Order: sequence, then structure tokens, then C-alpha cells
Amino acid sequence: MTRATVIFIDDDPDIRQVMAQTLALEDLAVACYAAGADALPEITADFEGVVLCDYNMPGMDGLAVLAAVRRVDDAIPVIILTGQGDISTAVNAMQSGAYDFIEKPFEHDELIELLARAREKRQLALENRRLKAQLRMLARPGPRLLGDSPVMRKLMATIDPLLGISADILLRGETGVGKDAVARYIHENSPRRDHNFVAINCGAVPENLIESELFGHEHGAFTGADKRRIGKFEHAHKGTLFLDEVESMPMPLQIKLLRVIEERKVERLGSNTPLAVDVRILAATKTDLKILSDEGDFRADLYYRLNVVQLDIPPLRERKEDIPVLFHHFVLIAAARYDRESVPLNASQAARLMQHSWPGNVRELRNLAERYVLLGPAALIEDQRLPARDLTGLQTLAEMTDSFERAALMSALNIAQGSIKDTMLQLGLARKTLYDKMKKHGLDKADFKD
Repeated sequence: MTRATVIFIDDDPDIRQVMAQTLALEDLAVACYAAGADALPEITADFEGVVLCDYNMPGMDGLAVLAAVRRVDDAIPVIILTGQGDISTAVNAMQSGAYDFIEKPFEHDELIELLARAREKRQLALENRRLKAQLRMLARPGPRLLGDSPVMRKLMATIDPLLGISADILLRGETGVGKDAVARYIHENSPRRDHNFVAINCGAVPENLIESELFGHEHGAFTGADKRRIGKFEHAHKGTLFLDEVESMPMPLQIKLLRVIEERKVERLGSNTPLAVDVRILAATKTDLKILSDEGDFRADLYYRLNVVQLDIPPLRERKEDIPVLFHHFVLIAAARYDRESVPLNASQAARLMQHSWPGNVRELRNLAERYVLLGPAALIEDQRLPARDLTGLQTLAEMTDSFERAALMSALNIAQGSIKDTMLQLGLARKTLYDKMKKHGLDKADFKD
């Protein structure tokens, strides 16, 4: 369901019906309400539209609605409908922070133009807010999570409130999506950043050694234990322990891990003395632990204990608009490492990268970026999954134009969240021309809506 870009509040049902029809003809998604109290739950800080509200209403009048909206976010434009010649009402509204007012009866074109200006102002406010948030993130030390796609913005909005607390988190995502990067980002931007970030891959340690790796051992605890060893839990005291591929942990060890998580105490092998540990646990899995637990392949009680908060890391195919900036970032890193020049991709190359499905996700993209730095365009030719001619720029003019046109359409539709009218304005295209080009490139506006 498309979220409204205009919220209209008026107690007159006839006016609501006329307004709904008027704005629908302008391809504006509108939600109509008879009272301000009914509309307010839909007005949140991430609301991307405009509030259009009658002044004279029973209960909450227009000024009361305006005050309530400004408490949510004072950058949401509120336009007040006033009676003809009611100058004092208009002045009060503007002094209280209304974006503008319009007198009834109003001209159709006047209303549409006013709404367009207010929506543009709202979009600029939200974009500036996002950019400032990105700048704050980039200014932080340590690892960064790059990308401004809708799924990445949603992920960052979920992560942000968790940074200042010590709740355990379960990270789920396909191989190569960057679960380790997310874990390090959370640690480095948390109050635990001055203590150790300790990572262990549960699937890479032999079963007979993983218990010692996690909990440590005393001298003589088993054959070969010639000295005391501090385990990962102790080493991560006051810091963060990252358990990667937790689904690979042997079943007997899962029982001990559950007890440690609940009690926050460990016992080294060969010792009967419990040691208190202050550890935040970030566990990562590429599978659905709920399914594994239902099938008896993972302890259900451990799953529920680890799954205090779950973060789903999106695969690269769901955030393709982030590919150019990620590739450029990896190219810069590789160029610095190998003391080579970083050559940016051309538009055709970037478009083709965005068309690839990336089964290896970010890891695959990073490896390709390194080969590109070392071998130049030849690296793209050698990758059999990417059409050689398109990626080296050896295209006909028509092919280059098609590649660029499709990438531009995808970017504009994504920014406009599938709105045809907004995409038309961005690209300066007539409606029929835009539809023809979308049909040519197999694009559907529904694929770009939240």
C-alpha cells in the first residue's frame, strides 16, 4: 500500500470526497480524515508529505492540529484552509508555524502549486537530515556502513537506538553480506568501543577445541594444555564477543553457551571457579535458526536467548543503487593497499554492475574491485558473469545509451519511490514517454515502492 503524500483533514464529507478526487487526478496519494485525532497516528517523523487541514473544526481545530504535528516534527509542512477574508486566522496560523494558508474557495492550480512547493520543501528537509546523519556516521572512527538505499536506511534506523545499550543481537544474512562489518560497526559506535572486539567463527574451529577457545582452560586440563589459556569470553570482558556461523556450534556446547549467556559467568576447563564476565554478544547466522530449532538441529532455548533483537542484513541484489559507491570505496582501499591508481567506472560499467545478481554479495563485489585495481578493465572481461563488451566500454552508441538510460530510470524511480509524477519531474519527461521507456527496459513502478 502506497503511503499518503498528502494528509487532508476536514470534518465536511463532501469536501473530503472532492479533495480526494482532485488530488488523485494529480497522481497524489491522499488520505482523508474527519478529525485531527484520527490523522495524527499516521503523522510520524519520517512522513514525507504535507498536511492540509481546515481551520474551523469541532474538537481539534486547525491550530491544535498544527501544534500536534510540530511536536512530532516541526519540519512537516502544514497548510491551513481558512474562510474567505479571514485574515486574523491566517496570521495566527503563520505565526504558529504553518507553512502557508489558502482561502476557500480556492483555485485548483493554486492548491496544486502550493502542495508541490510544500512537498519539495519536505523532501529537501528529509534529504538534509539524511545527509547530516551520514556525515555524523562518516565522522565516527572505525568501520562504516556505506549505502543510502531504502533497505540500508531502514537497517541503520534499527541499529541506531541499539548502539548505546548492551542488548544481545542476532545478525542474519546470506554469506558475504557483511555481517562482520555490521558487528564491528555496532561495537565501535557503542560505549564498549574502548574494550576488545573478539570474533570467533564457530564453524572454523575443530569441535574438540571450540570449548577451550570460548571458555579457556587451566594448566593440565587436558593433554597438551601446558599452560593456562584465557578464553574468548574473558578476553571480551567489558567489550563485545562476535559468534559467527553460530548455527555450526556443536549441540553439547550450545547447552554450556546458554548457561553462560544467562549467568554471564564462565568456568575454564579444569576449573570449578566461576568468573564473572561483562560481555555483549553479537551472533551471526546465514540460516534461519527458528527452522533449525524446529527441526531439532539447534536448541530452541538458545535461539530465543540469542534472538533478543534480530537484524536482517540485506543481500546486495536488494540494494543495487548502493553498488557504485561500494565499488568505488573498495577500489580506493585496494588502490591505497597496492599503491595503484584508482580509475573510476564509466556509466556503462556501473550500469552493468547494477544488473548483476551478486550471489557472493558484498564480498564478491570487493574481490572484483581488487582485481579491477590490479588488472584494470581486463578484470571485468575475465569475469564470465559480466558481459565483456559492455563492461569495457566497447559498445555501440545505442548500447551505451540504453545502459545509461535504464540506470537513470532505476535511480529516479527509486528516489521517487515509484511515483510516476515525481519521476517525470526529475527526468523532465512526459508521462507517455516515461511509460514507454519503462516498458522498453522492463521496469515496473510497483518494484520501487516501500
